[in-house]
Amino acid sequence: MKRLRLGNILILLSLFIFSSYKIVCWKMDNDKSNEILNDIQENVTILKNRTTSKEEYIIDFVNLKNKNNDTIAYIKVNGTNIEYPLVKTSNNDYYLSHSFDKSYNSAGWPFVNYLNTLDGTDKNIVVFAHSRRDGSMFGTLYQTLSSKWQSNTDNYKIIFIQENCTSYYQVFSTYKVLNEDYYIKNYFDSDDEYVNFLNTISSRSNYDYGVKVTKDDVILTLSTCASDDMYRIVLHAKKVEI
Repeated sequence: MKRLRLGNILILLSLFIFSSYKIVCWKMDNDKSNEILNDIQENVTILKNRTTSKEEYIIDFVNLKNKNNDTIAYIKVNGTNIEYPLVKTSNNDYYLSHSFDKSYNSAGWPFVNYLNTLDGTDKNIVVFAHSRRDGSMFGTLYQTLSSKWQSNTDNYKIIFIQENCTSYYQVFSTYKVLNEDYYIKNYFDSDDEYVNFLNTISSRSNYDYGVKVTKDDVILTLSTCASDDMYRIVLHAKKVEI
């Protein structure tokens, strides 16, 4: 009986030590990510038009690329904490476990699907990131599913900045779905296939944004894991002129 009790105590102690270790590592990774992000903010200038109150972002891509030559764009999603330089490499695995400075980090970094080119030929630009419990990375993407976020039309515009151009996207669909590859599809054999794709992802939305999408539209997709890891939280937006 004493051996059984001792064994149980050792198991519980081991679990406690392991859990404590994971918590410490999680916090260290978050602290490092925040430190990197604070450094990055020095390369971002926000100007506000006094007449229209619109914000204009000036990004020092030269300096950001000196820090990380995988830097490809900068994104801001209103009503969330999502405001990051985006990276892209030759696969979709590396930045799941590496930070902007390419050091190992469980928080990863927001990255563009390696299949996208960002040369004007993409029909569906896909951006991935982890959902962190402290709200970092895409940890606040879930807010786009809430009535509070959806009730503010200012939240529907996404700024997507590349070195030589600034694009704006209008949200048209937000939803939660079981993990799949369908919504990240970026190559279509025909206009009909693309239209069917657009109709499917539009019909999934938990809110009617009143936005129509057609075969001529380019869309932006944001994806992150839900808390249970079986599901994905997804946002789709189409490119618009403003």
